[in-house]
Amino acid sequence: MNDILTRFIGYVQTDSESGNEKAMMETLKAELLDLGADIYQDGAGKKLGSNGTNLYAFFPGDPSRETLLFSCHMDTVAPGIGIEPIVENGIIRSAGDTILGGDDKSGITALMDALTKVRSRNKSHGPLEIVFTIGEEGGLHGSANLEYSRLSARSGYVLDSSGPVGKIIVQAPTQFKITAEIKGRSAHAGLAPESGVSAIQAGAAALARMKLLRIDEETTANVGTFKSEGPTNIVRDSALVVAEVRSLDMEKAGAQVEHMKACFIEEAEKAGAKVDLEVSCLYESYNFSPEDPVVSFVESCCKAAGIEPFTASTGGGSDANNYNSRGIKVLNLGCGVSGPHSFDESLPVDELERFSELVYTMIVSR
Repeated sequence: MNDILTRFIGYVQTDSESGNEKAMMETLKAELLDLGADIYQDGAGKKLGSNGTNLYAFFPGDPSRETLLFSCHMDTVAPGIGIEPIVENGIIRSAGDTILGGDDKSGITALMDALTKVRSRNKSHGPLEIVFTIGEEGGLHGSANLEYSRLSARSGYVLDSSGPVGKIIVQAPTQFKITAEIKGRSAHAGLAPESGVSAIQAGAAALARMKLLRIDEETTANVGTFKSEGPTNIVRDSALVVAEVRSLDMEKAGAQVEHMKACFIEEAEKAGAKVDLEVSCLYESYNFSPEDPVVSFVESCCKAAGIEPFTASTGGGSDANNYNSRGIKVLNLGCGVSGPHSFDESLPVDELERFSELVYTMIVSR
């Protein structure tokens, strides 16, 4: 078994579901210290209810060269405890009862392998800033709580996209979360149902009116929760709906949010109910032109590493969204993983090796 495969298997066998990143964090901290990095840990874990923290590593380099940022997230989705990786015909999969964890341990593996090669080969490079985040899955919470003042890099790369190595995400969406608490009036469903106001009925009427799922080529909307539990002999006086809106266009995202809010408000009013609405922006979109230096740099490194680059847009968010909203130009790169967040997740070993070579080339070329 080669070194990079051994490293990847060790990482995915280190449990790190969201909120339980400590073991992975401690593993990476020890390896980074051994490579000569200066380490910092922030207080995001306590705020987010995680036993880990965001982990920052700083490598000094040639001060005449531009500082380069790399970032990956340490957490995985569930079920990610007791992962048993299996390698068959050059493809890594889980045993079938968990995810594999290549999201994002393929990115972590490629980065750590590249850093190890840079040191063992004594290659010169510019200053490097490495960030491993917690709580990325489910809302990019770790990167939302980074201490950005500690970072001097003005550009960098998140190593976290599914798809082949060479994929460069130049456009990613805004995501809004909508929470609606519908308040009706309870009554006995058998004796006097007309005295009640059904929060369930009002919520269902609102959802029936909504444009949902694929809105257009840039915009989606989905309801993830409709919750109201109780006995059938009582008209339910409360219901909770949680939904999301994503779009590559901020104006379209805002229009879809307003449409959904109007549906809740109008249908609640018709039913004689009330609705409390909360809308929050989880992250903002980004969009880079093909001519932007942050794009052209990684494209040139791909070609130098024998990899064919291509640009793409995505409907999913990543820590790159938060870096960009804080003024650091960051792209998300393909890690070679297929089927993330599923039991069918897989990663070709040669893609892992190619990704490490790309990251190595980026480090020594800046």
